[in-house]
Amino acid sequence: MKDSIFGDLSVIGMRGCEDFVAQVDTYLKEWRRHDSEGTFIADASCPRFGSGEGKGLIRDSLRGKDVYIISDCFNHGVTYTMYGQTVPMSPDDHYQDLKRIIGAIGGKARRISVIMPMLYEGRQHKRSSRESLDCALALQELSNMGVQNLITFDAHDARVQNAIPLEGFDNVRTSYQMIKAMLHTYPDLDVDPEKMMIISPDEGGLTKCMYYSSMLGIDLGMFYKRRNYSVIINGKNPIEAHEYLGRDVGGKDVIIVDDMISSGDSVIDVAQQLKDKGANRIFVFATFGLFCNGLEAMDQAYRDGVFTKIFTTNLIYRTPELKKREWYVEVNLCKYVAYIIDTLNHDQTISQLLDQSKRIRKVLAEHKEHKQAGV
Repeated sequence: MKDSIFGDLSVIGMRGCEDFVAQVDTYLKEWRRHDSEGTFIADASCPRFGSGEGKGLIRDSLRGKDVYIISDCFNHGVTYTMYGQTVPMSPDDHYQDLKRIIGAIGGKARRISVIMPMLYEGRQHKRSSRESLDCALALQELSNMGVQNLITFDAHDARVQNAIPLEGFDNVRTSYQMIKAMLHTYPDLDVDPEKMMIISPDEGGLTKCMYYSSMLGIDLGMFYKRRNYSVIINGKNPIEAHEYLGRDVGGKDVIIVDDMISSGDSVIDVAQQLKDKGANRIFVFATFGLFCNGLEAMDQAYRDGVFTKIFTTNLIYRTPELKKREWYVEVNLCKYVAYIIDTLNHDQTISQLLDQSKRIRKVLAEHKEHKQAGV
């Protein structure tokens, strides 16, 4: 018996997503009462030749299946061999492998959906001079290859979906999971406008922070980046300073919300300024923790008391070293992704999954109740 009119379910985990997909598969089997020996995971791989060239290979039939491909394009923890050298996979390598697997399906699947938690080239989403529009091109390419739905999380700018107006594009928030993890880690927190604030580290994250501010019922402040537009370093104009706009943060716990931590320099600078202004504990919500320049600067900032905790999701690769850090909390999204797959496969709306307001209100009410009871 088919699970939906769109075909039996199959899930493909690209390289580096094996542990994440295994957890998703466990939830799907539990909900659908699949026998313990079975799995929804299709056997697929992308072997490489000695020259570094690759190919997509699928060992299970996907004819008529509803296929969900999970791809972490930012997993630098997986490698391949090229001319005898070990090479870490770049986002471009992961994206090419994704296309290889779609090519190996060969149009036999009834529907293909791609779950790409951090959108490939998501930061190259608009053109400001003579430069490429990589994210838009990638979306159009996937659409032309037969991908009907793309699910991503906290996109840098969700308006890039305008590149594929006739295909499905869902930008999923992680707000509920972040709030829940923080309240679980710090049950003493007072979610009160006199004791807590939300801070946006730049103008681009203001909309996301407005949502947090509205749901938590606390004030919002922001920083804007003053850049030196006469110089380009590492492909971008360097930030000269972060300027603060908002109410006094003195004595308040502060939550800095951003879609990603890249080098970590910006979040440290913002947190330091907030500390200088008298902020109490500083928590950082970042959907994706890249930490491109390593962890040493974050370690030093933590030792100096600049911030209290950083929360990131497990949607992309986290190094073993990061997971051991005292200042780090991992927010697990496997069950949420499994819910999305299960709902879409049954051809049902995911509107209730995307609207997290009811769940946020519920967890806040439970937190308040526990505090009043002294639990």
